[in-house]
Amino acid sequence: MITSELEHVRVDHVDGAVWITIDRPDARNALSLAVNRELLRLARALATDEAVRAVVITGAGDQAFCAGADLKERKGVPASAARPYIDAISGAIDAVSRIGKPVIAAMNGSAYGGGLELALSCDFRVLVAGAELGLTEVRLGIMPGAGGTQRLPRLIGVAAAKELIMLGRRITAERALALGLVTAIAPRGELRAAVDGMLAELAGCAPKSVAMAKAAIERGSDVGIDEGLRIERQCYDVTLVSEDRDEGLRAFAEKRPPKYTGR
Repeated sequence: MITSELEHVRVDHVDGAVWITIDRPDARNALSLAVNRELLRLARALATDEAVRAVVITGAGDQAFCAGADLKERKGVPASAARPYIDAISGAIDAVSRIGKPVIAAMNGSAYGGGLELALSCDFRVLVAGAELGLTEVRLGIMPGAGGTQRLPRLIGVAAAKELIMLGRRITAERALALGLVTAIAPRGELRAAVDGMLAELAGCAPKSVAMAKAAIERGSDVGIDEGLRIERQCYDVTLVSEDRDEGLRAFAEKRPPKYTGR
């Protein structure tokens, strides 16, 4: 996996999981052009790295997960020249959504705009207590443009998404949990432990089964029930002929923990 020439993103390998840290605490981990390009490269590499079973994305420091697009970088850039910045952030976030393995947003602080859109591209979001979330772009004369208007309604429903997006509201961690926007809230100082707990659960599951379940959910969420069931069966059939399926059955019969290989 590409780890050289990364200036704004740190990469750490821990027991089959890769932790990606946006390392710009002084800029509240804003998504600059360089950060987005590095995230894009990493996401594409992770998608094909069979040794990686899960991915965690977090931010440096304890103030912000990600403040969104780097507005200071874009200051003075006319609309006619803004396309590379917009393409970079949407491209990076889309690449994260297509990794194909479990992706956890370890949200060490608040997230706004593109920062929340990045979190929405992940499968799970664990938020530190006291943080706020919001898609506040309409208050800046624009609107979410990196998946927010599409992923948020699919996650929490159209009515709630309209409230947050069209009013540009910031919400508390507790409201985010009630809406289903985040998976869990972790007390300050316990975020890493909470995420490690999820990674431990994932480690007990067959990697190919998890990947196929994710694919079935995502591919089937916007089609009719008949097509959705066809997609589910296609994904199920992949697991049916896997080595991990045989190992799971053996482990169950022998009353021992399975040793999955991802094959």
